[in-house]
Amino acid sequence: MSSDPIDVRRARRLRWFAAGLMLGIVAEQTVMFAVPLIIYQETGSVAYSGIAFAVEWVPALMAYPFAGMLADRFGGRRLFLDANVARALCLLVAVAACRFAPSVTIIALMVNSAFLSALMAPIRMSVEKTVPALAEGDTLSRLQSLVQNGELLARALGPVLAAGLAHWLGKLPLLLVGTSAFALAAVCWRDMPSGVRKVVVTSRIGQDLVLGWKLLIANRPVVLLALVNFTINLAFSIAISANAYLITGVFQASDGIFGLMNAGAGLLGFLNLLLIPRLLKAWSIYRLGACGFALMCFGLVWMGTASNVWIYATSFPAAMAGVAWFNVFNRTQRVKAIEPEHLGKVIGPFYLINSLSYPIAGVVTASLGPVLGVQNIVLFMALLLALPGSALLWTTTRHFRAKLEGEPAQEGAPACPIAATHKGPEQA
Repeated sequence: MSSDPIDVRRARRLRWFAAGLMLGIVAEQTVMFAVPLIIYQETGSVAYSGIAFAVEWVPALMAYPFAGMLADRFGGRRLFLDANVARALCLLVAVAACRFAPSVTIIALMVNSAFLSALMAPIRMSVEKTVPALAEGDTLSRLQSLVQNGELLARALGPVLAAGLAHWLGKLPLLLVGTSAFALAAVCWRDMPSGVRKVVVTSRIGQDLVLGWKLLIANRPVVLLALVNFTINLAFSIAISANAYLITGVFQASDGIFGLMNAGAGLLGFLNLLLIPRLLKAWSIYRLGACGFALMCFGLVWMGTASNVWIYATSFPAAMAGVAWFNVFNRTQRVKAIEPEHLGKVIGPFYLINSLSYPIAGVVTASLGPVLGVQNIVLFMALLLALPGSALLWTTTRHFRAKLEGEPAQEGAPACPIAATHKGPEQA
């Protein structure tokens, strides 16, 4: 019997979706690998690398609310295409500047980092907007699993590919590889659906930004989930920023162990691509999220108490596997709880809250690490996540059940007028 043409077309579209997503992330990882090395080799100063790191996250933080609004206005497909073309052009201009005017290399790379950081926000928002448009029926959680584990796998493979190509091509030509990958990512998304769009009057941009924050604050389960995510991101940002120091400094292990640990995280990402769809057939989305949360807490505790490098190096991939499981719950439920026409406006501030954890983690590691020990800070964050964090997650789950399934939340509060204004009659 021949396959249904609709199913074949949908499967082809999902493959192009995943290819574009992973190409974009591999390109990001390529740039993140090459630029710090070029800056350090040009200046010999760690301070410049620190400035470059700051430049990478500040524009993204500022851009997330605006990017979410653009996703609602133009749709995910157009935003993804335009942002990736813009990233390719920015990188091409930077390479040309470094090649033909070597004296401006540092300035060119830092300005380019700022632009790429700002353009990262519309890419994230376009994915958030497109996934619900691609999902059908009960396939949203499975598609969110594909996104989560595809991102994890691409982030693990990116540095490996970048290191190999840098050895063969050199670091500056490596940026041209990133340019090509950004362009190819855009090509892959040519036939993607745009998602629900809402006409935005230019004079209402400021009002729509405010509306996004109001809708987020009024959406109790989503704002609680943002707090859970912030705590998780803070704990893992501290751990990830300290991984290289702990492995090579504290445990006196070789750089190869550090590489193996990251490769293990990437391998688990691939295994999760196969495992999570099977788990979703046997478990509810809430059980998958809770088990993932427990696994990441156990992994962080083992990292904080590890007495040798092998315990530490195996605990990190286990914790990252927990993150992958939890994020399927995280991505699926927040999309269900937000009105489609306002998804971008709400998710933009949601991402901003999550991303604030990165600079805070850097400050905590830099200021308290030398005094308390980074591994002790990781252990403290693991216990904070495991105890108060578990209570927060339980409360968050209760509110999601109340909103999406009509079950009473522990705290019976009337709906906020702002949220009620934008809800359909079927929503609590």
